[in-house]
Amino acid sequence: MSKIFRLPSAQVLLPLLAFVFAFFIGGILIVFADPEIMGRIGDPLGFLSAAAVKIGNSYLAIFQGSIFDINLARESGLINGFYPFSETLVTATPLVLSGLAVALAFKSGLFNIGAQGQFIFGAIGASYVGFTFELYPLFHISLALLAGIILGGLYGGLVGFLKARTGAHEVIVTIMLNYIAALFVLWLLKTKTFLRPERIDPIAPEVNESAKLPRLLGDDLRFHFGFVIAILLTIFVWWILNKSTIGFKFRAVGANSKAAKTAGISIPYVTTATMFICGGLAGLGGAVHLIGTEYSLTDGIAGSIGFDAITVALLGQATPLGTFLGALLFAALQTGGRQLLSSTGTSSDIVLVIQALIVLFIAAPALVKKIFRIRKSLETKSMTAKGWNS
Repeated sequence: MSKIFRLPSAQVLLPLLAFVFAFFIGGILIVFADPEIMGRIGDPLGFLSAAAVKIGNSYLAIFQGSIFDINLARESGLINGFYPFSETLVTATPLVLSGLAVALAFKSGLFNIGAQGQFIFGAIGASYVGFTFELYPLFHISLALLAGIILGGLYGGLVGFLKARTGAHEVIVTIMLNYIAALFVLWLLKTKTFLRPERIDPIAPEVNESAKLPRLLGDDLRFHFGFVIAILLTIFVWWILNKSTIGFKFRAVGANSKAAKTAGISIPYVTTATMFICGGLAGLGGAVHLIGTEYSLTDGIAGSIGFDAITVALLGQATPLGTFLGALLFAALQTGGRQLLSSTGTSSDIVLVIQALIVLFIAAPALVKKIFRIRKSLETKSMTAKGWNS
């Protein structure tokens, strides 16, 4: 069981160095964007001192906005000081599930750009079940989640089917299906079935109380059972990849599809099954997000979660644990960025820059290796070359 939580040293080293270097460059950009500090460049000591204070305060604000707020703890108690961390976990939950949908596809040699559309369809299924029926809570929640898995799985499986039968490239197809999903939900919210009574703006009825995921830390914190589901699914995906027969087929096709075909593995079956499972994971992310946090379907229900999932999977080196940790990091940056502007006057857009830099450095391991003089033995292999590793 301990193997679930162990990554090869190279897979740990690259994201860590990318993280450090991205924050280093981010600090430089924070200084350059402050005209008051740049006005003191003629005084080297004063400039460096002001720059250090500015960078320190900015990153402290991100920490307080995402992990622990000492001021809130002093006012309302130690436990309430961790309110930002609970928000980070809430933000990370759909990112974990959608990120796993992208990571699992990577392992099979597929590039699932369609997590956004699959996420939307999962949210549609959970919304309909949530506001249409009034059932026993455990059964109602399970049915809503199952609806999200099935709709997301079918939407993802369609991509695998088209690729298997016609050779259509999954990147092109998933991008097109993302647009279709976004426009479909907008149309759906104008129908009598989904439009909330006495409303003209595109918003569905709120799901019934029996369909809402329970909150685990009281009504004052939004932290809900969805995070537990994300943990269980992370372990489940690890098990599929490393302990199941179908997972072996996934990894074999991802490593070398021609050799896998020669060994008797059905490439069309693996392609379709992979995309169905990936779609189900992203659909589950949409369902959890809806009945755990949002409660009502809107045209912007997915935000950028499906696209952020691609970044999270890359950051996690397409491993289940790495994807889980990558989602936590990105969620922390997103929640911390909300406090950055109000506390220091630094634009929260710097968070997006840091996220982009992290991905850039992970996508260019040779650059990181050269900067930090990493030995050749620790150089991380490319994503496609190591598809059989977990």
